[in-house]
Amino acid sequence: MDGHMFEKPNIFEYLGGKQKEKEVVIDAETQAMIDLQAQWGFTVQVQERAKVMRVLGTDNFGRDVLAQLVYATRTSLLIGIMAGTIATLIGLTIGLVSGYMGGTVDNVLASIVNIVIVIPSIVILILISVSLRTRSFVTIAIIIGITSWPWTARSVRAQTTSLRNRDHVNLSKLSGHSMPRIIAKDILPYVASYVLMAFILQMASGILAEASLSMLGLGPHNVASLGLMMSWAMSFNALANGAWWAFLPVIAMIALITFSLNLINSGLDQIFNPQIRS
Repeated sequence: MDGHMFEKPNIFEYLGGKQKEKEVVIDAETQAMIDLQAQWGFTVQVQERAKVMRVLGTDNFGRDVLAQLVYATRTSLLIGIMAGTIATLIGLTIGLVSGYMGGTVDNVLASIVNIVIVIPSIVILILISVSLRTRSFVTIAIIIGITSWPWTARSVRAQTTSLRNRDHVNLSKLSGHSMPRIIAKDILPYVASYVLMAFILQMASGILAEASLSMLGLGPHNVASLGLMMSWAMSFNALANGAWWAFLPVIAMIALITFSLNLINSGLDQIFNPQIRS
C-alpha cells in the first residue's frame, strides 16, 4: 500500500516527464512529529521520493493495480487448472465405468449424474462456501472441481457406450483381459481427444465460477484473484467514483483468458474431428 485511494494511471504523464519530480511524503505520524518538535524550536527535514509510474493506477487500498492483476491472473489460472483437472478426472472415471459396465451400474451412475445436473452448480458452490470457515484458493478449486463434472461424465459415457461393442474391445474380452486394462488400452485412447477439450472447457468454467464466488464475497480470502479484485471494486464503489482502472482491466483479463481457452478448444476440435478436418 504505497499509494493513495484510486490514483489515476499516470503512464503518459510519467513518460512525458511531468511526474518525475519529487513529492514530499507527509503522513499523519510524520505531521504529528513535525508539530511536536516545532513547539521546541526544532525543524524536521521531510523525506522526499520520486513519484512512481502507475500503468493502471491504484485500487481502493492504494495498491498498484497492474501488480495485483498479474498476481491475480496467476491465482485464477491455478484455480482453473486445479478445478479442471479434478472435474475431468471425476467425469472421465464415472463416464468410462458407466458406459462400459452398462446394466444396473450404468442406471445408478446415470441417475446420479442426472440429479447433479438438475441442481444448479452455483447453488452448491454457494452452500459449500458458506459452510467453510476458511477458504483458500486450493479449497475453492476443489469445491469447483467436485461440482463441475456431470457434463463430462455424460459425454464420456455416451462415447464409451458406442465403443464397448467394437470388435477390438470384444477381442480383448475374449482374450481374458481385465476391465481396467480394456478401458485403459482399448477405450480411453478413442476418447482422449475429447477429454483434452473437456479439460480446457472445465478450466474456463472454473475461472468464471471463481470470479462469481469472489464477487459474492465467498471466494479465497488469503490471496488476490481476479474475482476478488472485482469484489473490492464493487465494495468501494469504483464505478461511482469513476475509477474505471480498478475493474475494466480485470474484466478484460477474464474475457481474454476465456476467449483464448475457447479458441484453443476450437483449434483442437479442427485437429481431432475428421469431418471438420476434411
